[in-house]
Amino acid sequence: MKKEYTESVILGIDPGTNVLGYSVIEQKGKEITLLEMNVLRLGKIENMSTRMKDLFDAIVNIIDRYKPDILSIEAPFFGKNVQSMLKLGRAQGICIAAAFSRSIPFVEYSPRKIKQSITGNGASSKEQVALMLQRIVSFEMPNYLDATDALAVAICHFHCQNNPFPSPQKQKRQSSKAAWSSFVEKNPDKIA
Repeated sequence: MKKEYTESVILGIDPGTNVLGYSVIEQKGKEITLLEMNVLRLGKIENMSTRMKDLFDAIVNIIDRYKPDILSIEAPFFGKNVQSMLKLGRAQGICIAAAFSRSIPFVEYSPRKIKQSITGNGASSKEQVALMLQRIVSFEMPNYLDATDALAVAICHFHCQNNPFPSPQKQKRQSSKAAWSSFVEKNPDKIA
C-alpha cells in the first residue's frame, strides 16, 4: 500500500523562558521547505509576568503569520534543577495556550525522540543535530542552537507522520515474537 503524503505547515518550538527557539516548515509531499527559523530572546525582561505575556503574544503573531496546521513542541525533560524544569513547563504551557487560542492542535516529543529522528542517535549533541539538519534543509548556522533545536522538533513531527516503518520499539517486539515462534518450532519438546 502506497503512503499518501499531504501538505501542511508545522510550527516547531524548543521552549525556554530566556531563549525560545522556533521554526516554521512547509511540507509538500516528501519535500520540506524552511519558512523561518529564529529565537525569541526573553531573558532581558525582568518581570516574569511581562515575559510570559510577551512570549504568548509573539507565538500568536507567528501563528497568525504562517497559519500552521500543528504545533510540534519539545516536552520538558527531567533534570536535577526543579526550578529550571518548572520554567520550561511554564514556557511550554504558554506556547500551547497560544496555539489553542487559534485552534491549532499540538504534539510533543521527548528530546531523545527528536534527536533520534534527526541523527539516528537519541544522545546526540545539539551541534550534531544542527549539522545533520543542514544536510536535510539548507540554512546558515544561527547564533543560537535553540533555533536549530526548534527546526529538529518540526522535522521530527514530519518524520513521525510520514514514516512507513514501525518505531524501533515495535520492531523489537515483533522480532522477539518471531524469535519465540522460531524457538517453539525448533524445540517442541521443551514446551509444556
